[in-house]
Amino acid sequence: MTNQNVIVSDRKPILGSKTITVSVSNSPLFSSPPTYFTFPRRKFLELLEAADNNKTNNKNNNLGAGKIASWVDSMRDSSPTRLRSSSHDHSDSDKEDKTSWIVRFPSALNMFDEIMNAAKGKQIVMFLDYDGTLSPIVEDPDKAYITHEMREVVKDVALNFPTAIVTGRSIDKVRAFVKLDEIYYAGSHGMDIEGPTNENSYGESNQGVLFQPAREFVPMIEKVVKILEEKTKCIPGAMVENNKFCLSVHFRRVDEKRWAALAEQVKSVLLDYPKLKLTQGRKVLEIRPTIKWDKGQALNFLLRSLGFENSENIVPVYIGDDRTDEDAFKVLREKGQGFGILVSKVPKETNASYSLQDPSQVNEFLKRLVEWKRKTVGEERNKYHINNT
Repeated sequence: MTNQNVIVSDRKPILGSKTITVSVSNSPLFSSPPTYFTFPRRKFLELLEAADNNKTNNKNNNLGAGKIASWVDSMRDSSPTRLRSSSHDHSDSDKEDKTSWIVRFPSALNMFDEIMNAAKGKQIVMFLDYDGTLSPIVEDPDKAYITHEMREVVKDVALNFPTAIVTGRSIDKVRAFVKLDEIYYAGSHGMDIEGPTNENSYGESNQGVLFQPAREFVPMIEKVVKILEEKTKCIPGAMVENNKFCLSVHFRRVDEKRWAALAEQVKSVLLDYPKLKLTQGRKVLEIRPTIKWDKGQALNFLLRSLGFENSENIVPVYIGDDRTDEDAFKVLREKGQGFGILVSKVPKETNASYSLQDPSQVNEFLKRLVEWKRKTVGEERNKYHINNT
């Protein structure tokens, strides 16, 4: 298609068979009646990707309109409101999708006893995402505070199980939110890993930096942060966050009509930085080094650091809500050991085994986990006492 404009419809994606309707017009002002085409969703995105690949050899071209369109559509999909509709037909379809999805990924609360039966006699190791898992998703990412109740239950979990928070945030920021020294922190999508801190007799903290595979990228990240802060000033609501070894461009408060402009600005900057890649999370564009490292790699590293690499007597549990958590879910599924729990109110394709709807249900699950541990320890003590009297 040359000199034609393509508009992707705002049609709601439906699990299973997905389609996208596009209108094509020869007029740059869309004054002539458009022609409509309907494609299978996956095929359409493949066509856009192919069209974009043809343009990448010429840096001065329009950044790949197809690629931008696919990113915008993906940005819409990352918003739970994208799946809502006032249409009765769509409502019925949503209910059917949700019912079948719950069958595939049942509630971890409803399946709690079954999960714990599989963990009996084994060491549970907890991995927790932060935003959308321990704290709610909020309009201002700087105000994603954890509740006092959640902080206390995470502390209780850490006193009973090895526990790590694995997040896209910088360690400094998430530590300031969580305010717990008993846990492991894996910030920047696992590219910055620290162990629990201990205070010496002088009140000084010993912070165990375990691994920083992307340290050489810090100057580059800082430079790109400054460029993007300047570039995105013209887009109200856009927020650039420096996560030390990666960065985030939040669009939670950006008008949907400006998403394409934001995606284009971000991609235009990345043309000059081939060692950085663009991925997407929940209402956020993520820019990371191209190294082979993600939350799944971080999970494996932490298991090795804890001495559990080849142990068959562990049950790793990873709870998260974001696309970036899928890397960790996939690792657990491939290991055939432990399980992932996706936090979501809407059906999503996932490598997790179970689901929870929101942070309040995460809180409830963690509380029950601590209660189960205390009860198990009590039963073991009673059994030991009986056998030795």
